[in-house]
Amino acid sequence: MEDDAPVIYGLEFQARALTAQTAETDAIRFLVGTQSLKFDNQIHIIDFDDENNIINKNVLLHQAGEIWHIGASPADKAVLTTCYNKTCDSRVVSCAAVWRMPSDWETGSHESPDDSAHNPQTLELLCHLDDSAHGNAACVLWEPMGDGKRVISLADNHALLWDLQESSTQATVSSTATLEGKGQLKFTSGKWSPHHNCSQLATANDTSIRGWDLRTMSQIYCIENAHGQLVRDLDFNPNRQYYLASCGDDCKVKFWDVRNVQEPVKTLEEHSHWVWSVRYNHSHDQLVLTASSDSRLILSNMVSISSEPFGHLVDDDELSEGEDNHQDDKTKEPLKDSVVSTYEEHEDSVYAAEWSSADPWLFASLSYDGRLVINRVPRALKYRILL
Repeated sequence: MEDDAPVIYGLEFQARALTAQTAETDAIRFLVGTQSLKFDNQIHIIDFDDENNIINKNVLLHQAGEIWHIGASPADKAVLTTCYNKTCDSRVVSCAAVWRMPSDWETGSHESPDDSAHNPQTLELLCHLDDSAHGNAACVLWEPMGDGKRVISLADNHALLWDLQESSTQATVSSTATLEGKGQLKFTSGKWSPHHNCSQLATANDTSIRGWDLRTMSQIYCIENAHGQLVRDLDFNPNRQYYLASCGDDCKVKFWDVRNVQEPVKTLEEHSHWVWSVRYNHSHDQLVLTASSDSRLILSNMVSISSEPFGHLVDDDELSEGEDNHQDDKTKEPLKDSVVSTYEEHEDSVYAAEWSSADPWLFASLSYDGRLVINRVPRALKYRILL
């Protein structure tokens, strides 16, 4: 099927930071940040033209340093955050900042894509999210569905809640939480829950996952030894408020109900190396993407723990008499959990995978060699979910 063929875009530099442009719900757009030690780093704005199956790109300069994490404002298409490394007094420091894209980056650049690569524009710095007392920034998380005024940064063993004021040109820390205990305690990643009025945060450090109440900055649950090795990434089920997915260096993906943290609800063991990224589909939560340094991206259909385990239930009125019994069997029999597709277009570690904000059936993945691949959910599965 021609329509399901992947579309591949190559960056000239290595890269590991990818995000969908969350505030853009009409165009299919992703942002990619590069990791170059020798040259000025870049942010590639990737527009996917669904009708013609082609990619249009714009390049913006990110001269501050190599990008380790990128996040897009949920409210303003032009605003984004990066966590980046810079050298300071011959040591490497990880910083975080809020940026604005130049207002005219969209105009006229599609006609001559070569020009934008040769004369790229520079991002405008709005403010730093650096609080040197709190250590090195690992990631910045925007409040989901928020007005673009609140972000959380994870720096070493601190979670800092920032208020962005004056069109994001000023940032003040409104509250902090600190990870306490023995040893080298560092947050590796986190996710802001879209549920409970956005008052909860989940963080990963070492092999544990912790939940925090942002109103009191206190811990509300802890999954000790959630994975046998380092936990790399987390994601909340968008439709089931207590469900959380995690992945890690033990090659596993686990699904948790945070009300009962003794055992995972489900475990996937499809990858053969560290799993770097796990993402629920925003609309159809049975679809889960996982990316790994085994160079593969896997799309799984986790129906049994989704919000519609029995498929789309049909009203009795919609059925004719003869169909009644047959339909009963069909709707009550849950589909089996399964791997839908394994994508092998990458030749290097796949560090990130993201669903499009504009098209629920489309997703992008990024490997360290700078290869971005855009794929679609197989059409047969799409129609089975919709019909």
